[in-house]
Amino acid sequence: MKIQLTNTLTRRKEPFVPTDPKRVTMYVCGPTVYNVAHIGNARPPVVFDVLFRLLRHAYGEKAVLYARNYTDIDDKIITASIERGVPIAEITRAVEEQYESDMGALNVLTPTHRPRATENVPAMVAVIEKLIANGAAYAVPSGVYFSVAADEDYGKLSGRAQDDLKAGARVDGEDDKRASSDFALWKASKPGEPSWEAPFGAGRPGWHIECSAMIEEELGSPIDIHGGGIDLIFPHHENEIAQSESAHGHALARVWMHNGFLTMDKEKMSKSIGNIITPRELLEQGWQGETIRYALLSAHYKAPLDWNDELLEQAQKSLDRMYGAVLRLNDAPDVDAEPPAAFVAALADDLNTPAAIAELSALVTNANNAKKPAEQAQAKADLLAAGALVGLLQSDPEHWFRASFGEQAGEIDALVAARVAARAAKDYAESDRLRDALAERGVEVMDNASGSTWRRKG
Repeated sequence: MKIQLTNTLTRRKEPFVPTDPKRVTMYVCGPTVYNVAHIGNARPPVVFDVLFRLLRHAYGEKAVLYARNYTDIDDKIITASIERGVPIAEITRAVEEQYESDMGALNVLTPTHRPRATENVPAMVAVIEKLIANGAAYAVPSGVYFSVAADEDYGKLSGRAQDDLKAGARVDGEDDKRASSDFALWKASKPGEPSWEAPFGAGRPGWHIECSAMIEEELGSPIDIHGGGIDLIFPHHENEIAQSESAHGHALARVWMHNGFLTMDKEKMSKSIGNIITPRELLEQGWQGETIRYALLSAHYKAPLDWNDELLEQAQKSLDRMYGAVLRLNDAPDVDAEPPAAFVAALADDLNTPAAIAELSALVTNANNAKKPAEQAQAKADLLAAGALVGLLQSDPEHWFRASFGEQAGEIDALVAARVAARAAKDYAESDRLRDALAERGVEVMDNASGSTWRRKG
């Protein structure tokens, strides 16, 4: 299988060739666990979950190592702890649990490694010591800073020239750093804040050094793929590259991938703006996890995606059609199958999920047209194998339709049971009346040798 991925670093789509096909490594920046994730935060884990699945399909499940971190020490976390009057760990662990639950509902596989920043501080201290020793960093009373001027090719990921840098503007408490573009590797201890001992003074790590150290600890470097949202290109990923390459003398990652923004009614989704909705809220509204996942995959990962009810409704209709095809073939024998080649090729072409979804739709048409038992068995197997590669069609089809109708499912069950009884009593007039009553509710009944099943009408 030939996989091609767009590399932000080289600005082109390239064939993906891992350093070691028996040990394929990927790291994706995870959440800062100070508050629940909004739906925009869910796009990277869903996108890179598809890549994780594709890599496992190509190289074998045991060959792919995927790390997604938790940033559990950060200015926002400290602020939340102070505002709520509770220990930091109480906040971060609760948010972690919610995040895992939400991602599980979206069929996101558990990564191989889920390191926490607070559990890797010694590794961060070790990297900072190397940077100080080789002159790439310096210690002052407020902390330790990376000297951007010491890195000749700083800006190669984002394309920003050193003279144009603005993200490193001075902030309160950093008056003693040498240049405005220098960034904090270590922040000196302040009263009431968590602190760790280090040769260069007690304090806590800066954000950027956390990921560099966790990558080294969990995967080593260079890794094959580093991913995250487009908002992380600068300064976070740019700074990761600078400090890691300065410390270790080689690349941090060979391929850098970034997903596009998710907007709400054409405006960037942001907690600070307040125009957010969370996966938990969507699930509580009755949307199923796969519907949310499908919606997130409906656009190419590099493209922006506007989130609205119409997007979810279309995702629901598309999945209803797919699950309807699976339900129709429920009695077909189960056979082993690999995902069809055209479907895999779409994913292998830079995770082209819209093209893959189009192939899924074609498989549904094929399944609905299958007549002979062998054809039906193969069509069902192809559809389920393709769905599994993108984390869709993972539910029992009858459960899917029941869940999509919510509290009405019990009423529909009663009407279907009454119709089965009417047919058994040969009361065909009543049977037809009940079928019409179900149709008015948007329900289609399918009779087969093993009884009657129902689904939402397409």
